[in-house]
Amino acid sequence: MVRWAMVACGWLIAAGAHANDSGVTPTEIRLGASAVLSGPLGPQTVQYGEGSRLLFDAVNASGGVHGRKISYVTLDDGFDPKRAVENTQKLLADNKVFMVFNSTGTAQTAAVLPLLKESKTILFGPVTGASALRDNFNPYVFHVRASYANESVRMLSQLKQTGVQRVAFFYQDDGLGKALLAEVKKASVAENLPLVVEVKVDPAAPDFAAAAATTAQANPQAVIVGTAGLTFTNYVKALQATAARPVLYGFSVANPDGINRELKDKARGIILAQIMPSLRNNTVPVVAEYLKLHAAKSPDVPPSAAQFEGFVHARLLVEGLKRTGRELNTASFIKTMEGAGEIAFGRFTAQYSPRSHNGSNYVELAIIDADGRLRY
Repeated sequence: MVRWAMVACGWLIAAGAHANDSGVTPTEIRLGASAVLSGPLGPQTVQYGEGSRLLFDAVNASGGVHGRKISYVTLDDGFDPKRAVENTQKLLADNKVFMVFNSTGTAQTAAVLPLLKESKTILFGPVTGASALRDNFNPYVFHVRASYANESVRMLSQLKQTGVQRVAFFYQDDGLGKALLAEVKKASVAENLPLVVEVKVDPAAPDFAAAAATTAQANPQAVIVGTAGLTFTNYVKALQATAARPVLYGFSVANPDGINRELKDKARGIILAQIMPSLRNNTVPVVAEYLKLHAAKSPDVPPSAAQFEGFVHARLLVEGLKRTGRELNTASFIKTMEGAGEIAFGRFTAQYSPRSHNGSNYVELAIIDADGRLRY
């Protein structure tokens, strides 16, 4: 993975591609991302982009940011780190983006970081909560969402408080799954609540029936499902086909819309960590803004939690662009964000400083009710 990035970095240096500020013109701000737009996680990631574009389109319709319209290009990497590097190289060299925005995947983000650092390109709002990408400060990376560590602590704390003693963990053996496992194990040690079993599937050939049988044999009271997309729902279907009836927990990367679509009434009772305010609480300004724009564009389509996350990422970026002013470049944007302190959209807040770009630590737990809605 590092080798791919180093090869790409060398190519960029030879091409003189440090001038990422060329992605800011008198009339345009060019953004781009490599994202998983196909496969089990594809439908959810597509919704992140829809939410971001909903905000960008509204901003552009109002004249843009200081007279500049925002353009946003996404390229599919199929959840492959190598393709993520190749896509990012293309975005920098061919599309000449000013900033990489809302890229997806833990391993994919880690793979492109050397490339972005060498080209001095900002990465804003990657869709990953991995601590490894936060603990080592990178001046070009600005996180928005809370970390997986924040989510793990919240889940394990509630389990301990409710008297649960037998907790299992299921994950897909990939970058995301391993990152989630590491965070859950740290939190379980802190709560003195060791995992009774760790169950994994091979992403290339997942055997959900076997994973479910192994889980059931351990007789857990609760299972933390460390994955997303169809991997999440396929495992839950297999587990529900056994005699085991543990309480199921999931991370924020598990999309409730997809869970409801796949599991229907069997989704009831699943508890999900949420790193954005409830869409049912329209007293929160950013929620009200999203619902209004969504209703105007897609009145017959229900609001989406994944869309809303993409919308909030875009909202925070636009706030940073506005505060930076007309003289926009990499250095001026970083200086503005590091001096911003706390940026608040109602209950959702993000904080930045010269020593930390970790953004938000907002986490709540919500349960899917009989109507398929999240109740916080």
